[in-house]
Amino acid sequence: MSQTIETLAQFVAQTHWDDIPAPVREHARLVLLDTVGVILAGSVRPEVAALRGRMASTAGPGATVYAPGAPTHDLRSAALLNGIAGRAIELCEGLRLASGQAAMQILPGILAVGEHACASGRDVLAALVLGYEAAARIGMAFTPRALAHQNGQAMLLAAAAAGARMRGLDAAGVSLAMRISAVMMMTPSYTNTGAGATALNVAGGMAGFAGAFAPDLALAGFEAQPDAIEEALGKMVGDGFNTEHLLDELGTRWEITRNYFRLHACCNPIHPALDALRAALDALKPRADEIERIEFATYRFASVMANPAPSNYFASKYSLPHAAAVMVVRGDTRHRAIDDSALADPAITAVRARVRMAEDAAMSAQVPRLKPARVTLTLKDGRTMTRAVDSHAGDFNNPYDEALLREKFRDLAGDVLTPKGVAEAERAIDRCEHWTSVGEFAGLLKQSLKTI
Repeated sequence: MSQTIETLAQFVAQTHWDDIPAPVREHARLVLLDTVGVILAGSVRPEVAALRGRMASTAGPGATVYAPGAPTHDLRSAALLNGIAGRAIELCEGLRLASGQAAMQILPGILAVGEHACASGRDVLAALVLGYEAAARIGMAFTPRALAHQNGQAMLLAAAAAGARMRGLDAAGVSLAMRISAVMMMTPSYTNTGAGATALNVAGGMAGFAGAFAPDLALAGFEAQPDAIEEALGKMVGDGFNTEHLLDELGTRWEITRNYFRLHACCNPIHPALDALRAALDALKPRADEIERIEFATYRFASVMANPAPSNYFASKYSLPHAAAVMVVRGDTRHRAIDDSALADPAITAVRARVRMAEDAAMSAQVPRLKPARVTLTLKDGRTMTRAVDSHAGDFNNPYDEALLREKFRDLAGDVLTPKGVAEAERAIDRCEHWTSVGEFAGLLKQSLKTI
């Protein structure tokens, strides 16, 4: 087995709370707050609620499902359901320098295992930081296949590592859980997004499942081949796995602080284009019916998100023409703007038809260091405005103000919690290192859920 992977597993298993710098822990609390809010809001999507209903007959003691009226489930099912919910509204944070929504795929397993094991808040936050470390470093070493979406792939290995730490496994145990989980990795395709196939979100939920299940397999005596991770990422689900820089600055450069947060409720690659459009709209202040055309140039991966007529809510999250039209008509692209009703809004449909997109090869060459976009907005009276950005707002080079992220949490959590419950949940996460048990927080949420 690779000594690099063994060293990473040792770091995950043996790093103590006090080894994590205070600013890193503070940022991790914000990631925790953001991710819990997204899970709560995603829990009321129709397909997510229907899945809980179909699984209710197998409910039992174990761990909390963060949703109105949901019974507790065994910890693996709870992690799965919370992970699927978190993926459902396309608002989770993610890795800035690699492909992957790390916290959303790691945290559900941590919360479920932690609640079952009566782990402390410090245990949860430390596992999140260290699981994130594994996610980012494995993600940057991994070359995904061309159509692969990073639900349930490299992030799933990190979820297993974090779950193993929560179970108290040593370095060898963390390594074994990760290598066992290599056979559990998924094969989700980005083609799902344009097709509106919400099955893609199941792969993200399976990372949480693996975080709760792989440690049990390790403890039960299951074995894994020594090079399971290298083979799986380099030859099976991926096109390469280069560990040369995987351990660079380990313990001094903390990957969770190099993430991005979202406010636009749509796929991250189109965020730079939306930021540029926001600037152009602010300059000209046109009505929707005054716009002749909107022309985007951006990097290759973002340029293919060009479906002018998305088929459903999920597909709409991966359509720049749709998101741009929502911004023009509704003045916003947050959760309550890009909703189901936006698909049937005739004003939005009309603007979508005026959007054009193209790849700019020079922009593509700058990825991932930069993720550029440019827009030219042309009005029917002949006025034009061009605006460009090097990367989207919300990443570690251009962070959102913390107040905006807290506003996002309150808005999302307000879908399922009472106003008092929203405030209490936010305060509880701010002091999470003082939780005596994860169950303390889970109980607070259950008491605060609305009746829906």
